[in-house]
Amino acid sequence: MNDRIQSGTPGEDLLLSPLTLDRFVDEGIVLPGGGAINIAWHRARAGSPARVMSRVGEGDRRLFASFLDSHGIRYDPGSLVAPGLSASIDISIADDRQPKMGNYVEGVWSDLRLTPDEEATVAGAATLHSVLVPAVTREIHRLGDAGRLDGVAVSGDFLDYRYCDERRFAETVRFLDVGFVGWPGGLGDAEVAGMRRVAFGLRRLVVVTFGALGALAFDGESGRRSFFPAEAVAVTGTTIGCGDAFIAAFLAARRRRAGLEAAMRAGTLAGAEATAWRRALPDEAYAER
Repeated sequence: MNDRIQSGTPGEDLLLSPLTLDRFVDEGIVLPGGGAINIAWHRARAGSPARVMSRVGEGDRRLFASFLDSHGIRYDPGSLVAPGLSASIDISIADDRQPKMGNYVEGVWSDLRLTPDEEATVAGAATLHSVLVPAVTREIHRLGDAGRLDGVAVSGDFLDYRYCDERRFAETVRFLDVGFVGWPGGLGDAEVAGMRRVAFGLRRLVVVTFGALGALAFDGESGRRSFFPAEAVAVTGTTIGCGDAFIAAFLAARRRRAGLEAAMRAGTLAGAEATAWRRALPDEAYAER
């Protein structure tokens, strides 16, 4: 299954994820954010564009549409807006340049269900990357059980594995070709061993990132465990967007038929670059709206 991420098939690359209002409370500013926006920006910048499938509240249509339009990111204006409030999260930056995030509001993502047209778009896609908040996870399970993901190379970002366990991880990984986990602990943790068991048992690729330490790849097809150390860099900005930068570069490399080692290297370099930015993207990305 993992070869589908590498070679691709005719169709679009899709991103299914909340778009959020990123509230930088220390600065008193609100910026368009969320995994789909961040990854789409990186993909567009690298010449490997992807279409965003998401929802925002009516009152924030202009904020998000202007960002997407200014960067040439494809989306469906008809399904982007939903009744209710946009998802939002409060962000502050600690003295060690690590972000503190809280007060997450699901807003219009509390009861997400794709439209029939969106389901048809997914079924005809080459790839689908999903940021696995609860509403997205439910949709991945529903679409997978209905056979709508057959032939689509699906990847997923387990945004916060702390609320997962090995059984629930396996229930979702069975629908994926590649699973990404950002893990705040160590390589020898019991949870990481559980991720390895799931990857090998289901013959999937699971990539576990450990921040400045590096990343592990559990390749279920070959049964290989590979560690890729990160190049040490000084964090002059913050680490907010490092995970999204890693995933965007990894997926773009695989779509160019890169092997696992090259894709991991591309992801590691992109994640390191993002440590120079104060926010998830460089300032000019927001200024160009």
